[in-house]
Amino acid sequence: MSIIAGMNERWKPRVTVAAIIEREGRYLLVEEHTPEGLRLNNPAGHLDAGEGPIEACAREAWEETAHRFTPTHLVGVYLSRFQRPAMGEDITYLRFAFAGTVGDLVVEQRLDDGIVRTLWLTPSEMRASRDRHRSPLVLQCLEDHLAGQRYPLCLIHTDPSVLGLS
Repeated sequence: MSIIAGMNERWKPRVTVAAIIEREGRYLLVEEHTPEGLRLNNPAGHLDAGEGPIEACAREAWEETAHRFTPTHLVGVYLSRFQRPAMGEDITYLRFAFAGTVGDLVVEQRLDDGIVRTLWLTPSEMRASRDRHRSPLVLQCLEDHLAGQRYPLCLIHTDPSVLGLS
């Protein structure tokens, strides 16, 4: 598949969300099974039908970490390309990364399929493990968060029609 969609094919990046969760100088990551083996990632996932990016981020963080997460700021919007030639995949992701507040672990909550465990890592530990990151965006989001990059959530508007409210 070419990076440029054919004349009759519309290019459709996949929309994802990521929670940049920091507590006492450590960041919450998930270790997950991928076709490339065990990888580290921010709690993240795809935007589902009927939800906006902010709600999707809270949901994904809950499903992957068993922590309630409330987005309070947008850290950034990222575009990246991922190629998996062995499977014929050439995917572009549009990621909305959010910072926010996190609640305590709910021990009885089961983690999403594919998630092995959660880890609280320091920025140094995250940088040292970059070869295990699911994507370069894991580290980019960390660096942007550490640099104080925060934008108000009002930059993101989800029309009620998306939520089935119109």
